[in-house]
Formats: sequence, structure tokens, C-alpha cells
Amino acid sequence: MKESVDLSKRMFLKTLGSIGGGIALFSTMPWLKSCTPEKLAEIGADKARVALIGCGSRGQYHLTMLRGIPHAQVVALCDPYKTNLRAASAMVPGAKLFDDYRKLLEHKDIDGVIIATPLGSHAPITLDALSSGKHVFCEKAMALTMEQCKAVYDAYTHTDRVLYFCMQRMYDPKYIEGVKKIREGLVGEVVGMRCHWFRNADWRRPVPDPSLERSINWRLYKEHSAGLMTELACHQLEVCNWTIDKMPSEIMGLGDIVYWKDGREVYDSVNVTYRYSDGRKICYESLISNKYNGMEDQILGKKGTVDLTRGVYYLEEDNEFSGIRQLLAQLRDKTFATIPAAGPSWRPELRNPYLPHPIVTGPVSVNAGQSMVAAENDGSDLILSAFCQSCITGEKAERVVEEAYCATLLCLLANMAMEEKRLIHFPDEYKIPYMKF
Repeated sequence: MKESVDLSKRMFLKTLGSIGGGIALFSTMPWLKSCTPEKLAEIGADKARVALIGCGSRGQYHLTMLRGIPHAQVVALCDPYKTNLRAASAMVPGAKLFDDYRKLLEHKDIDGVIIATPLGSHAPITLDALSSGKHVFCEKAMALTMEQCKAVYDAYTHTDRVLYFCMQRMYDPKYIEGVKKIREGLVGEVVGMRCHWFRNADWRRPVPDPSLERSINWRLYKEHSAGLMTELACHQLEVCNWTIDKMPSEIMGLGDIVYWKDGREVYDSVNVTYRYSDGRKICYESLISNKYNGMEDQILGKKGTVDLTRGVYYLEEDNEFSGIRQLLAQLRDKTFATIPAAGPSWRPELRNPYLPHPIVTGPVSVNAGQSMVAAENDGSDLILSAFCQSCITGEKAERVVEEAYCATLLCLLANMAMEEKRLIHFPDEYKIPYMKF
């Protein structure tokens, strides 16, 4: 595993170097400044002593990554569910074991904690950990409620401790290069964004005892979960805001339990529209009873479309040329019957294939969106490595907390819009200086 993480890091540094832009790149994506070879060299042989709170599937995934990060040492594990704690302990046999995170936070030989617990506990554990003097890495989303999000953000602005949220697309080379190209005008003016995430699974896990139903299947119940929006949409909404450097001001949507009528409390189907002050929109859709469309993060420009999920872009002019070639071929083969009188120039009535252009050179990992744990080479290992480095240097990653705050608020506001069946205006009390509307 050490070799795979090191290789991933080397590939990232190589890609980052090929992206170029120097000061200009770091001015728009300043969290990458700590990822340069020079910054990594500064930490030498030092190791961050980290503890994992929450040893379920995602927590164990983080342990797999941590074992391959040279500047990380896992010294403690915590989970009230003994089955998960035993499984994690087998992965790092020397770590101290806890069933109460508060006891873990009392130990002075821990530099930072990694929180991989259900959403409902993100904010309380984060606040307690910062208060105890620990650096913190927390899974997305930031918190279960808007009030908790604001409390975490305010605590962060008043501490010298490092805080990361796992917004891994900010560390994914195809997203970094794609956003850079969009801002440079690759597809012209951005006119809209379309994102979706489709799965076909009930989100349920086996429960050894009925008393554990709501804690093990926490994603299904409102005291622990905010459903599809925070579990899936959070990443995609962050990318949209990152791309155009603005926040939407209005939110509307519809949510329902369409298929999984099994006692769950969160929607299994959502459709949400976010409207920016200039009229541009994010159209978002997710359901978990059909996986045909998979996952896509599309940025639509006047001159083309960027599909960040697949690491490709398409140009409008390619499609027009394809239509002309089709017309000429039809005339040559004498299969063309009538020319549509729809305008001064010929356009195909059916959509012709667009030509894909790669965003980055070399192999690209494409996330089909089906895994509940992780996707290969999606930036999760790199942001975790960056956190461990920050535990050593004390250097905060600029904008990561703010991006997580903005994305989480948009998810929670969407749930409010769906539950109350009304148009929601972004509330003034949750605006922060980072936001642009």
C-alpha cells in the first residue's frame, strides 16, 4: 500500500507541475501550495501522530491509506461498536483502543484526529477536538444542521488548529485542470451546470441486533443523516461553486421516497435547482433505484461542455462539423430526403456524437458513482496526506473549510426547500465573507 500511495502522490506532483500556472494557479487554488515537492521536503522524517474516530467502512479505507503515507503514524482508534473497532485494530495492531472519543481526546500524544462517523456527530466531535487542541480531519458533509455548520466555522476562525473536510475533488488532477481550463475560457462563458448521481441500492447494511438498526443504518434516519444531498450532492455542488467562484442565491426542489418504502425517513429521489443572481443555474438530480446514468459533473459553456467526472471536454464546433459531415455523407449515398427548413444553416434534427477531448494527459480514473466507500484515485488519499503534513507544520489549507461550509449549507437548504415545498432564499445569518453572490 505504501508504494501505491507514494505512486499516487508522485503522479499528482507530476500532474500539478504539468498544469503549470505557478503563482496564478496557487492564487485561485491556494490549498495546493502545500502539495509542492518543496513543501513535502520540509517535513523530513517527521510523522503526524493521528487517531481515527469511527472505524466503519470509510474509516477502514482511511486506515488503508494512512498505512501508506510516510509522514503518518496511527496511534489510536475509537468506535463504540466493537466489531468495527476489532477490524480496525487488526489493521494497526499497535494503536490504543477507545470506545469513547472524549477519553481519546485527553491524550497529549495525539496530534490530530480523523473523524469518519455518521453525519450527526461530525460537528460535536469536531468542536470537542478543536477545543482539546487537536488538529482535525472530518469527512463531509460539515454538519447535520446549519446552526452546527456556523458553530464549526466560527470555531475554526478562532483557533490556530488545522481543520480539513474531505472535499477530495479539490485534490483530483482532472478537476484541478478542468476548472483551470474553464476559467481560462476553454468552453466560453459558463451558462449552466448539470450534475447527477444515480445508484441502485437501498443503502442498508446487515444489523446483528435490532437495537443497532438506527446506528448502523444511520444514513436512513434524520437524527443522523441529511440523505442524498449531504451524502452525494455535497461534492458536486462544491465543484460548481468552485468553477464559477459564486454562490447561488435561490434554491427550489422536490424530494420523495419513490421506491425504498422500508421505513427510512430520508428521500430516495431528489431534484433540485439552484439559481445564481445572474440567472445561471445548477440542475441537480439523484436517486438510488436506477444506476443507468451513473454520475456526472457537467459544466456547460457557450463553446462547449466539460465533463469533470470523466476528465473530458466537448466543443460545440465539433458537433456542427459532425453534422455537416453527416449531411455530405447522406447526399453522397443518396439517402437524404428533405432538408429541414429550421433556419439559414443546416442542423441535424438528432444529436450527433460530440468528440471527446482529454482534460489531462495519461490514464484517468473515472468514478461511476456506485461505491459507498471510495473511488480509486479520486483525491481522497492526497487530501489525507495533506492533512497529516499540516499536523506537522501547522499550516492551514486555505479555502477547504470555506468550500465545505458553502457546499454543506446548499445541501441543507435544498432539504429545507423540498420539505417545505417553497423557494428558499439564501439566509443572511449564514452568509460568511468568503461567499460571493
